[in-house]
Amino acid sequence: MTTKQRYDHCLTWFAANMPVAESELHFDNPYQLLVAVMLSAQCTDKRVNMVTPALFAAYPTPEAMTAATEEQIFAYIRSVSYPNSKAKHLRGMAERLVNVYAGEVPDNIDDLQTLPGVGRKTANVVCAVIWQQPTMAVDTHIFRVAERIGLTTKSKSPLQTEKTLVRYIPEQVIPKAHHWLLLHGRYICQARTPKCGECGLQAYCRYYATTHAAAGSACRDYSRQS
Repeated sequence: MTTKQRYDHCLTWFAANMPVAESELHFDNPYQLLVAVMLSAQCTDKRVNMVTPALFAAYPTPEAMTAATEEQIFAYIRSVSYPNSKAKHLRGMAERLVNVYAGEVPDNIDDLQTLPGVGRKTANVVCAVIWQQPTMAVDTHIFRVAERIGLTTKSKSPLQTEKTLVRYIPEQVIPKAHHWLLLHGRYICQARTPKCGECGLQAYCRYYATTHAAAGSACRDYSRQS
């Protein structure tokens, strides 16, 4: 199977079996999504969704968050991972939004990455989710799934994975493909115990083909010995 064929098969399967694929973070506007994505680093979306309602009620705008102290922000996000650094980044992000961007979230990756605490992955998520731009945010799920399935080969970094995925996935599909791969990694192709028996991508998956072939070979060897 060629790389293009594998991509075509996988994207066709996802389109048919996961027609609705979107962020599981709760938000109402670009500012809220940006805050939620920043909080989600090394943290589950479920946990983030537990803390953001009170946080957004207290600081509904960048201006409101800029007026707060890091300690006040920390009190709302103390249950997420790395709350001290995230409180500092959230306040810095809000302050820069107010002072440089008139309180509006930038709509491009370069400007977003000038905000404290905002890296390429976060910027890609915001651009893809809010503005449906062809940006591919590569987190640990997507990095793992792309390599296992065979969409990438021996990728050394998230950026390398991103460039490969963007090269092969049609531009108009990229925003949704991000969610397809992420959700597949979150619920099916899990890190420690991938649920291969429940996966509809078996016929196109390099990992399944390798492990299935190894299992079959072991069974044949055992039969001969018996």
